[in-house]
Amino acid sequence: MHGFPRGRTAIVGAATFGIGKAPGFDAIDLAAHASLRALAEAGLAPRDVDALFIAQPQDTLATLSFAEYLGITPKISDNNRSGGSAFLLHLEHAALVLDAGLADVALIAYGSNQASAAGKLQQTSRPSVWEAPYKPLRPISSYALAAARHMHQYGTTKRQLAEVAVAARRWAQLNPEAVAREPLDLDTVVNARLVSDPLGVRDCCLVTDGAAAVVLVRAERARDHHARPAYLLAAASAVTHADIAAMPDLTVTGAKLSGARAYAQAGVKPSDIDVVQVYDAFTINTLLFLEDLGFCAKGEGGAFVEGGRIAPGGVLPVNTSGGGLSYCHPGMFGLFTVVESVRQLRGECGERQVRGAQLALAHGNGGVLSSQATAILGTEDRL
Repeated sequence: MHGFPRGRTAIVGAATFGIGKAPGFDAIDLAAHASLRALAEAGLAPRDVDALFIAQPQDTLATLSFAEYLGITPKISDNNRSGGSAFLLHLEHAALVLDAGLADVALIAYGSNQASAAGKLQQTSRPSVWEAPYKPLRPISSYALAAARHMHQYGTTKRQLAEVAVAARRWAQLNPEAVAREPLDLDTVVNARLVSDPLGVRDCCLVTDGAAAVVLVRAERARDHHARPAYLLAAASAVTHADIAAMPDLTVTGAKLSGARAYAQAGVKPSDIDVVQVYDAFTINTLLFLEDLGFCAKGEGGAFVEGGRIAPGGVLPVNTSGGGLSYCHPGMFGLFTVVESVRQLRGECGERQVRGAQLALAHGNGGVLSSQATAILGTEDRL
């Protein structure tokens, strides 16, 4: 049997911990607490985990540290560090490992205390020798280049970018766990302090603490662990470059490749998706990913989001947690897109719940639009 094991694995535990500020916790503590919550939700304990996937912001040997911390001896471990997309790559790899029978319980975890420890984004890489002389603000200058190019090429406006931030905030106002819930309007975003032209401070993600974890098992075991498993229908990824100077086209990301493969694996199309979670470190990300994932044509992202079309009550529910712009952003946000997807498919989201959600797309971004990873999750009805 070849290809991705569509629907043959499922997420049976999904949890967060320490969202916002969690003083007194190290990053590994936060990851452990989220993991214990996710395992407990599935009726499992750390000793049951035999496949461990983790990428920590400052720990290059995180699988070793975390296995020791949990007191486990996993058969399979993966510390793939592609930035914020890493955890969706882990999802892809975990599904293959479980389906091959190499392990029975996979744990994917992440935690960061960057807000309480450093108060700012912690850098894990340096500019290349080609970029360093120009003293870029990392990573925002790279995203600002993409935004400027999109504006030049397609006429995208700062106000259209602001629509992304305002929509995220409106979702966050429905999420009691979200960090930023005060009102936000278009004028405030457009007129906010410029950080790297054309992006202002309200076009940028939050800096928070926080942790997330998910637990996967094979589909035939899923109902033993949770009443409403979220089945993994697809997971695909693509790497196009490392530094922004080497990006083939500043307006086209690898999401075009990963998304196409994921839709083919799942046997669905963009119009079938009920809820979308994309990595919105900056407002331009959401436009690029909505285009590249096929929800609108290239260059039409700005028009697509106008008038609250991705906000509560809009035509396409995007980043229903509030996203990295308003929910949380503890250094890397990828795993939180998966957790919110699972919660929506289970119907656990209260005021922000998308009624009848059966198909969710989660998308992670790593580096400076460098690594893209797309996962499609579904309820039992979509198997």
